[in-house]
Amino acid sequence: MFDELSSKLAGVFRKLTGRGRLGDQDVRDALREVRRVLLEADVNLTVAEDFCKRVETRAVGAEILNQVSPGQQVVKIVYEELVRLLGGAGQQGLQFPSNRAAVILMAGLQGSGKTTSAAKVARYWRQRGKRVLLAALDLQRPAAIDQLEVLGRAIDAPVHLDRSAQDPVALAKQARARADREGFDLLIADTAGRLHVDEELMDEVVRVHGVLQPTETLLVLDGMTGQDAVQIAESFTRSLKVTGFFLTKMDGDARGGAALSLRAVCGAPIRYMGVGEKVDALEPFHADRLASRILGMGDVLTLVERAQERLDVSKAQALEKKLGKERITLEDFLGQLQEMKKLGPLDEILKMLPGVKIPAGTQVNDKDLKRTEAIIQSMTRQERARPQVIDGSRRKRIARGSGTTVQDVNRLLRQFEETQAMLKRFGGRRGRLPMGMP
Repeated sequence: MFDELSSKLAGVFRKLTGRGRLGDQDVRDALREVRRVLLEADVNLTVAEDFCKRVETRAVGAEILNQVSPGQQVVKIVYEELVRLLGGAGQQGLQFPSNRAAVILMAGLQGSGKTTSAAKVARYWRQRGKRVLLAALDLQRPAAIDQLEVLGRAIDAPVHLDRSAQDPVALAKQARARADREGFDLLIADTAGRLHVDEELMDEVVRVHGVLQPTETLLVLDGMTGQDAVQIAESFTRSLKVTGFFLTKMDGDARGGAALSLRAVCGAPIRYMGVGEKVDALEPFHADRLASRILGMGDVLTLVERAQERLDVSKAQALEKKLGKERITLEDFLGQLQEMKKLGPLDEILKMLPGVKIPAGTQVNDKDLKRTEAIIQSMTRQERARPQVIDGSRRKRIARGSGTTVQDVNRLLRQFEETQAMLKRFGGRRGRLPMGMP
């Protein structure tokens, strides 16, 4: 996410933080570079210029704190202004009325990903103990109802639908009544989209909005389209009271123009980000966390939340007991690898860790993890439990079975021996099994 933007900003700030003294002109020169980087990232021109002016106003002539270098203080100011640009820290979450269901209305163009996004939001709130009802109000796209029904089954959320319905406004009224009658906490309405913003689309969405009186109206936008997404948002917000944005495909957005421009141009915050195709690939938006990621400072809180949601606590507790006795096997290691994969791609995890710098041009992928997994899965149970029995012939068999080489098998076994030795030295009390072993 935002790899290109992060890399270029890092290059600018390296020049600043590497100097012992900074003059006002040094700051201005650096901010010219920042402005150029933002424009290359497809950030709105006015937004980029206003951002740099605010940083310059605070940084030029500022009193330098004793605890930090001048360059670090400029980076701190840039971080704070990025948080402000993205909407500020501590945004208000979804409010749930005490006497009826909260309502989220999903709007957007056809192909923007509204239906999948609706299911992602539904799953997110179901994971937090809310009873959620989905409403299939897209009566224009033939497969929309079927798609929402399939997604609803996948996340165990009921879908209010009527395949014979022709009036989405009447169907919205029925869905609203059912949500209140049956005691749902949240109704999420998937509305129809078009290939472009037209009067027919806007009139229909506005009428559905009037019936539902939603708690939140989310405009779903393709995050990779930059200023096109901002222009679409401007068109919608002229007719519809949009309270927030759902940006899709953020895992593939290397530039970040839409995310950095939307709040300033349209006045509404980003609420959620889609970071993959699966229904669990959603992140609630936090301005401070995203600003930290953009500046290469990591995002531990999001990583912790993802781990709490996706990892099996019982497996972690069982492994902790084994570590306490200094007894782990390759079976345990395989289990840890499989758990780690639930957190997402390895390069994404590394970027969330503060202080971890991936050198420019370095390709970080999951091939090493997959190779390790294949090697262990090609072993017998006895070999996983007692790797010392793996002699030369067994190593050849394991290599053939896993599609790897004997050298790969030897490397894994050597690294596992080193891990065992480390656990013995530290008594198994302080560490956990290193998950970065290739």
